[in-house]
Order: sequence, then structure tokens, then C-alpha cells
Amino acid sequence: MSIDIKVNRIHKLDPQIRNIKAFADIEISGAILVKGLQVLDGKNGLFVSMPRQKGRDNIWYETVRTLTPEVKDRVTTTVLAAYQSPQIQE
Repeated sequence: MSIDIKVNRIHKLDPQIRNIKAFADIEISGAILVKGLQVLDGKNGLFVSMPRQKGRDNIWYETVRTLTPEVKDRVTTTVLAAYQSPQIQE
């Protein structure tokens, strides 16, 4: 199964704001748009967090989840490449 992942939009935030560096929307195979991924700066560097929502128990739960590590890696690689590109789409 081949899927095409591309960044539809990325919005960089002020670097002084917490550890959230950007919000991104990705398009999957020209058929699905996933909004609200976050580029975060953690202890081990930049990483991508899938969209999430806070539950009644005050725990954050992903609202979109990749089913394989390979797809998660592709999403992360694609979003971080767009984030680090000098030609950012706002």
C-alpha cells in the first residue's frame, strides 16, 4: 500500500512561546486532510505530535493515530522537513 503524505500548510509560531514551534496540516494521498499536528521542541530535539484532545480526566488523547511505525516516521520526516525549509507556507 502506497500513500502520499504532503504538508498542506505549516504555521511557525514565535520561538519564545513555550515548546510549540509550529502547527501543520497534512494531506494524505490527495484524499484526507489532517489538521492540527504540532512541531514540538522536547528534551531530545524536535518531534511531531498528532492532533489531540483533552479528556474529562485531564489526559490528552490523540484524535488521529498512525497504525504503523513506518507511517509515523514518514509523517514526522515530512513535517519536520517542511518546518526546516526556508520556504515555509503560512
